[in-house]
Amino acid sequence: MVGADGQLPLPWLGKPLQDALRTQRGHALLVYGAQGTGQFELSLCLAQAWLCEAGEGAQKPCGTCASCHLVQARSHPDLLVLVPEALRESLGWGSADDGDEDKSSKAKPSKEIKVEAVRTAVGFAQSTSARGKAKVVVVHPAERMNAISANTLLKTLEEPPGIARFVLSCGAPDALLPTIRSRCQAVALGLPAADVASAWLAQHKVAQPDVMLAAAGGQPLEALAWVQEGIDAVSWTRFPKQVAGGEAAPVAGWPLPVLIEALQKLCHDAMCLASGAPPRYFPPAALPTGAALPALAAWSKALRDAQRHADHPWNMPVMAESLVLQAAQALKSPLATKPPSVHSAR
Repeated sequence: MVGADGQLPLPWLGKPLQDALRTQRGHALLVYGAQGTGQFELSLCLAQAWLCEAGEGAQKPCGTCASCHLVQARSHPDLLVLVPEALRESLGWGSADDGDEDKSSKAKPSKEIKVEAVRTAVGFAQSTSARGKAKVVVVHPAERMNAISANTLLKTLEEPPGIARFVLSCGAPDALLPTIRSRCQAVALGLPAADVASAWLAQHKVAQPDVMLAAAGGQPLEALAWVQEGIDAVSWTRFPKQVAGGEAAPVAGWPLPVLIEALQKLCHDAMCLASGAPPRYFPPAALPTGAALPALAAWSKALRDAQRHADHPWNMPVMAESLVLQAAQALKSPLATKPPSVHSAR
């Protein structure tokens, strides 16, 4: 959201926000891009601009009118933000306990956007605006709607009430129903310029921001999240050779989805080196060399299989050791594992 000082939440959102406001033709926008680039933040800025009371034609919300203050306080009566229970707290939009769920239940917060929540959003969009500007529904991440939830929203997207507007934020647009995509104007959010993203990370006290930005594939929000998990540039640079040496202890405390993603990136870069291409995620000097492509390809498949079960309640130290030993085997040079010849055995 745009603050009272007029500053955007992320410095690289200025042009995408202006472009989206200038070219908007319909009542629904689909903001899509890599997860760590700020689709949710851009979606909130769009919602704030539609509700802003500073006058028409502004290139961004003013940040100072009564409506902007209500959005900043997360209490605007004409704004509904629809996110999965499991993401509410991390996104700063209520806690996982908010809502109509039975608070005595011990079930884990849902990672999906449930149909009951979508029905509430549809009813909200059809109600009268409290301040007379618009009714705005933000859905993030839109790909977390299952088929029933998506179809519940579809009819309202097809026949929207006059002042209702929707912004769907998405990291995987192909996961949405084609009928949902066809009723939204697409707004692509690309990776920010590396110098802008690195400067932003440095402002957030991230050491060696260029290393962490590369680690996150150019996604600054993802890089910051990893640093907050305790994965800094030093541990990232040490990671490849620790894994190649079979050292599981340094990564035993990493969240399993993060560890699997890090191993996938290491596998990717090892395959690049084996093919004569430059690595993407790790500094070249940090990578072990000499691994064989067939072994790396088999390892890549095993990691995809592991990723499908990353949310299972594994014994993390045991799982980390298993994954690291698997990696160490794949990263071995064929020369290091070549059996002795008949002559050398004599």
